Amino acid sequence: MRDFSWKYFAITGDVDAYMLYKEAGTESQEESAASEELIDQQEMED
Repeated sequence: MRDFSWKYFAITGDVDAYMLYKEAGTESQEESAASEELIDQQEMED
């Protein structure tokens, strides 16, 4: 989804597509951070 929204923005210059791209990036970073935290917790338990 993120790649599509960037390509669409690059072609059209549509601000909404850029905002969708940024939102998808933010969610992806939050999910990565949460995954890393969960892995760290599991390693501490072992």
